[in-house]
Amino acid sequence: MSPKKNRKYSVNVKNVADVTAVTVPAQGLAAQGGSQPGLDAVTLGQRIRHLRRSKGMTLADLASRVGSASSALSTIENGRREPRLSLLQAVAAALDVTVEDLLRTEPPSRRAALEIALEHAQREPSYASLGLPALRPSPRIPTDVLEHVVALHDELRRRDARFAATPEAARAANVALRKHMRSVDNYFPEVERTAAAALRAVGYGGGAVPQRLITDLATHFGFTLHNVTDLPESTRSVTDLAHRRIYLPQQPAGHDPRYVVLQTLGHFALGHTDPTDFADFLRQRVEANYFAAAALVPEEAAVPFLQGAKREHAIDMEDLRDVFAVSHETAAHRFTNLATHHLDLPVHFTRTDSSGTIYKAYENDGLAYPTDATGAIEGQRACRQYSSRQVYQAPERYGTYAQYTDTPNGTFFCTAHVQPAAGGEFAVTVGVPFPHAKWFRHSGTQHRAKSTCPAPSCCRRPPANLETRWAGQAWPSARAHSHLLAGALPQGTFPGVDTGEVYAFLDRHAPTED
Repeated sequence: MSPKKNRKYSVNVKNVADVTAVTVPAQGLAAQGGSQPGLDAVTLGQRIRHLRRSKGMTLADLASRVGSASSALSTIENGRREPRLSLLQAVAAALDVTVEDLLRTEPPSRRAALEIALEHAQREPSYASLGLPALRPSPRIPTDVLEHVVALHDELRRRDARFAATPEAARAANVALRKHMRSVDNYFPEVERTAAAALRAVGYGGGAVPQRLITDLATHFGFTLHNVTDLPESTRSVTDLAHRRIYLPQQPAGHDPRYVVLQTLGHFALGHTDPTDFADFLRQRVEANYFAAAALVPEEAAVPFLQGAKREHAIDMEDLRDVFAVSHETAAHRFTNLATHHLDLPVHFTRTDSSGTIYKAYENDGLAYPTDATGAIEGQRACRQYSSRQVYQAPERYGTYAQYTDTPNGTFFCTAHVQPAAGGEFAVTVGVPFPHAKWFRHSGTQHRAKSTCPAPSCCRRPPANLETRWAGQAWPSARAHSHLLAGALPQGTFPGVDTGEVYAFLDRHAPTED
């Protein structure tokens, strides 16, 4: 992202020796009963070298006194080999110290602490990936140079670890972000102002945002746009900061080309710097997506339109989509940004696949979503009675499917729409509590369902007659999805498999008994 201010690094000498300890193998000192658990061979070597030099002895002098080769002692001092107990005792005697003195865990000096930290750092995969030769800390290298090199290695390690979040940590960060979004009703005023200022700068006059203005926005932020055919498959766009060029695919799979550009520009418009951790990465992604939606469906134009639709009792995501020439999902997302703040409507939103697996979700209206132990929604399966599942059975699945759903938390009105995407079909659902249904165009629907989730008898347990017949007689082979490994595992003996559907399938296809 944009450059950061320079930072002055400092090294905590007490802690610098604790980096990735190299333990002595069991066949060495430990096998002879002379080692302590977790002995650091590098620290031991440094202590021997420090004591030898403090007594004015050369490596050859010490080797002569203990009856060993200089090369063997050199590998020990460099932490490349652990000494046998008998040799360690001889070295201690030659240096006029005890074996316990040699085995102390703290570095003998500040300089030694830096050398130990450097040795550990250069043994890590992150250093090997740089393709640089090892730096040997000879006496000619000043201590302050070592301090800077160690600090740089520490920063490299921190950057490598920044996104090494466990699935549990990633889910926790996502849960925290969703709680924040709920606390502000999914309305980010600073992003709204930034998007509005950018549109004013390029002369936006209302209505749908044309491609010409997208190009003008890129120019406004100092970039040029370039469509290429060989963009890496794992990216939506690639930005060359040195030459201020944004590379885009010829045809973005499943995405509005304008949205892809705006999402990229959003990072720069909002002043994002390199994320500090996974939580910061998620926050920046949400803000960049918000910027893109706010630029495509500007607040100053969308709010009067939605307020007029509310007065007419005719709020409809399809109308919002058509007026601003965006996807149904972008229109639904944008509605959740504006509904509570400007229309006094609590709202919920989901994006689910045909199996009911939730990919995105937001609510501030009390609708109960399934969660795992961390509170994560993504990766769980929505209730079979919710409109996000029922829409796949409806004749109007590619239009607007509306439904009332009675739940333990009250009755909710929802509209759902199935749209094709690069990864298959997804249902986008927007809904409100029953008292607010009157403001929506399709509130006269006769579709109604009842959900008792999270009660197991609603969705997680098959009907009693099917369970009695098929329990223990079915072995489904689950279709593996990447989200099952990266996110929360749905409950069940076969994660990702709807046992009720499996039993119903078997019941339909079971041979009839004579």
